[in-house]
Amino acid sequence: PSHNPPPPSPRASSEDLHLIHIYFTMASAMASLSMSHSQVRSAAPKVQLRSSARAFAPVARPGHVCRAQANKAVFALTQDELKKMVGYKAVDDYVKSGMVVGLGTGSTAYFAVERLGMLLKSGELKDIVAIPTSVRTKEQAESLGIPLVTLDTHSKLDVAIDGADEVDPDLNLVKGGGGALLREKMVEIMADKFIVIVDESKLCKGLGPGFPLPVEITPFCHEHTLRLIGALPSLKGCKPVLRLGSAATGSKKDGEEIAVTDNGNYIVDLFFDTPIKDAPLAAKELKELCGVVEHGLFCGMSTAVIIAGSEGITVQNPK
Repeated sequence: PSHNPPPPSPRASSEDLHLIHIYFTMASAMASLSMSHSQVRSAAPKVQLRSSARAFAPVARPGHVCRAQANKAVFALTQDELKKMVGYKAVDDYVKSGMVVGLGTGSTAYFAVERLGMLLKSGELKDIVAIPTSVRTKEQAESLGIPLVTLDTHSKLDVAIDGADEVDPDLNLVKGGGGALLREKMVEIMADKFIVIVDESKLCKGLGPGFPLPVEITPFCHEHTLRLIGALPSLKGCKPVLRLGSAATGSKKDGEEIAVTDNGNYIVDLFFDTPIKDAPLAAKELKELCGVVEHGLFCGMSTAVIIAGSEGITVQNPK
C-alpha cells in the first residue's frame, strides 16, 4: 500500500489526526518486515500495541465527516499483509538460535515459516531444527533450507507458532480448517510456548458460529461416528457434515470425494448457530468418543496470541 496518504486539511480535527497517526503506525510496521532481525527489534516501538482488554472490544470514538477518508488509508493493508506482520513478529520475538521450533499449517503460519527461512539464510538464526505439522509445511520448509526433525527424535519443543480459525476471549481456539489438526496438536502441545498468530477477523465472543469445528475421525464406520458426535450433550444443536473435496480447504465443498487427511482419516465439520457453551467440556467429550481421532478445540494451550488489526498489533496473554 502507498505510504503517503493525503495530508489533513487545515480544519482537521483531533479525530482525523488520530486516524492518520494509525495509518503511519501500520505503514512503519509493514516497512519493518523487510528489515533485518536486529533492525526489527530496534524498530519495535513503531508498532502500536493496544491493551489486551481492548483486543476483543470495538473501538468507540465520535464520528466525524473526515473519518471515512482516514479509514480508507488505515484499511489499505490487505489481509495477507496483516498475516505477514504477525507471522514475522512471532519469529522475531520468540525464536532464538539453538531452538526446536514447531511449524504450523495455513495461510498465516506460512509467513512464520518464510521468516524463519529468511533469518536462517542470513545467519541471524543458527542451529535451529523444526518440526512441521503437515506435508505442505514440510515442503515449504524444505524449499527454504530449514533443517527438519520429527517428534520421534525431539519430543520437547521450545516454541511452536501457528494460526487459528477462531479465538475466544479466554484464548481457546478452533483450528483445523486446513485439515492438519491432529499433527498440529501433537506438535504444539509439546512446546514450552505456543504462539498463535491471527488477524482481528478471527476474534470472537464464543467459539462455533464463526467457523465450523473440525473433528478428525476414523474412516471405519464414519457415519456411525458422525451420528454419535452430533448427539453429544456439550455439542447440542450442532450440524455435523462430512468434509468433501480437499482436506486443506476447510468446510467449503470443492469436490465429491470424501476429504482425506495426511493421516488417512476423515474430517467432520460441526456447524453451530450459537456459541459452544463450554468449550473445555466439549473437548473432553469429543476426545472420549470412540472413533474420534482428534478435534479442533485447542483449549488452555495458548502462551500468547499476536493479533494484527486496523490499529496495529496486539499481544494477548492468558488471564
